[in-house]
Amino acid sequence: METKEKTAIILGATGLTGRLLLDMLLKDDRYKSVVLFSRSAVDIKHPKLKEYLVDVLKLDTQKNIFKADEVFCCIGTTRAKTPNKKRYREIDYGIPLSAAKLCTENSIPTLILISALGANPNSKVFYNRIKGEMETDVIAYNIPKTHIMQPSLIGGKREEKRLGEWLFKQLMRVFNLLLVGPLEKYRSIAPKTIATAMIWLANHDYHKIRIESDEIQELGN
Repeated sequence: METKEKTAIILGATGLTGRLLLDMLLKDDRYKSVVLFSRSAVDIKHPKLKEYLVDVLKLDTQKNIFKADEVFCCIGTTRAKTPNKKRYREIDYGIPLSAAKLCTENSIPTLILISALGANPNSKVFYNRIKGEMETDVIAYNIPKTHIMQPSLIGGKREEKRLGEWLFKQLMRVFNLLLVGPLEKYRSIAPKTIATAMIWLANHDYHKIRIESDEIQELGN
């Protein structure tokens, strides 16, 4: 499945996982170009890097330049960062759907995106339901190579301070040791592991569309 000299688009490159993914792709000889669509610029310069500073909530207006071999969507917000549910939906549902639509319109064969463990369109929990609806509607576009990552709590240090999330992560370090067997998928996962798994999936044949956290862990290792 591997080909050389590919172009990849990243959505969400300023986030925790997206930035690690960007660093990896820039070092990967299989990629000749890495294109970013985001509201703010990253703090690096590289001959393979091209940035478009745009309103990602209006991604569909970028059809003429949204061209690549692969699209990696690392877009995601939190209820703490985006308490307004309408806005949350615009980000976590709207942006991935726009990306899927553009992949279809521009014949981009590969879309790999990050969702969340517990995503379910029938969930009574708003945030899980939005993720589930997004997954269902992205899959409906029938992009030839679609993979949806469903990580558990993502570890790592973020620029913004989220006290509740930080405390929960400290507890998860202990609980991870207790989560074995079928419960392993609930262990917290490192963003580098997710980014590594995304690149692996882009360059290999894999039979699953939805990939849960424990499986991401295996692929990322």
